[in-house]
Amino acid sequence: MATPFIRFSTETIISQQWGTFDPSTCILAGGRTCHRDWVTAIATTAESPDMILSSSRDKSIIVWNLVRDDEGNFGVPRKSLHGHNSAVQDVVISSDGQFALSASWDKTLRLWDLNTGLTTRQFVGHTNDVLSVSFSADNRQIVSGSRDKTIK
Repeated sequence: MATPFIRFSTETIISQQWGTFDPSTCILAGGRTCHRDWVTAIATTAESPDMILSSSRDKSIIVWNLVRDDEGNFGVPRKSLHGHNSAVQDVVISSDGQFALSASWDKTLRLWDLNTGLTTRQFVGHTNDVLSVSFSADNRQIVSGSRDKTIK
């Protein structure tokens, strides 16, 4: 059995070339802006193959729609998630595609409801930047790794 994969056009997701990036001019289809700083992680899941998430040093997460719209645009940002006070280093999607979990240099994790775009829970406890996060296969547990040399 072949492994399914996602096809997307880099023309609409990445509108600038390396070395010439000017965040103030990064405007995508529909007048929406892209990340204003380095993209740190991307995430997708088999349950929601038409959606990817990207996290950035600009403190945000963008939910991208990978279905071609009526105007022929592909890879259009659907919504931005804001709440972290520093760079978002990592983001993952729950296996059911309903939630995202983010790790930030603000020493916190956030659980996001992808339907509403709101934080449903904030996790504190690390004493330095949180660098990576993961859901367990059944979404009942999360784990994080931090620059404070701990895994929680």
